[in-house]
Amino acid sequence: MNNENIYSHFHPDEHRFVDKAAEWVEKAEQHQAKLTDFLDPRQQFIVESLVNRSQDVQVRFDGGHEQAERKRALIAPDYRVLDDEEMGIRLIAVTSLDDKLKELDHSDYMGSILALGMKRDKIGDIHVSDTGCHFLVAEEVADYMRLHLQQVHRVHVQTELLPLEKLQASVVKLEEMNLSVASMRLDGIVSDVYHLSRAKILVPIKAGRCKVNWKQEEDSSRALKPGDVVSLQGFGRFKVLEVEGVTKKGRFRVKIGKYA
Repeated sequence: MNNENIYSHFHPDEHRFVDKAAEWVEKAEQHQAKLTDFLDPRQQFIVESLVNRSQDVQVRFDGGHEQAERKRALIAPDYRVLDDEEMGIRLIAVTSLDDKLKELDHSDYMGSILALGMKRDKIGDIHVSDTGCHFLVAEEVADYMRLHLQQVHRVHVQTELLPLEKLQASVVKLEEMNLSVASMRLDGIVSDVYHLSRAKILVPIKAGRCKVNWKQEEDSSRALKPGDVVSLQGFGRFKVLEVEGVTKKGRFRVKIGKYA
């Protein structure tokens, strides 16, 4: 597989992952299956794109539940039946008798998990509720996580392994807001969503700290469209829900959903 030809389709910062994915595909062509760590949607797209270039390789994605965002990939020769293959995903439940548990959010759990020396790639989706948290992990680190995760943001917690079918998936909460913008440019919409000046928004975008649909985006003039998911490091992420129309003055009425 000629990686130089592939590179033209991806951002330079993605080339290292492209190399890794291309190697997985090549090994599958040589009859060696590969079970990856958890991949974000953009990485899944890259893997699927490379697999589709080979007639002898197939891929299965699984994140532990149907609506999973982060998924492991099983890349294998096309003659293998993958439906019943073990994907190495385990479910850990976090609970506590402390009433402060209900005040914890996604970032609190993520911070405590990573503080144990755990790589983000080993962690799947994290589902937070008032009664605790269910999160998915790679099988190879599940026991370590269960034994060592004893505190989340100063709240003492208990953990246990549960069957995947016991997962209590949290409903994605979006805080809706309506904007009136001169154009659908990335910098203008991000500026309005986070109440920052256009000048201050340009700095993180140019520095590569903004992603659109999980792909790094440095072009501040890029036009957004409904369905696009935008994340800005340190500020969170939002989704363009709908363009509701154009005002008499030619401005766009846009509905945004900020992830809680």
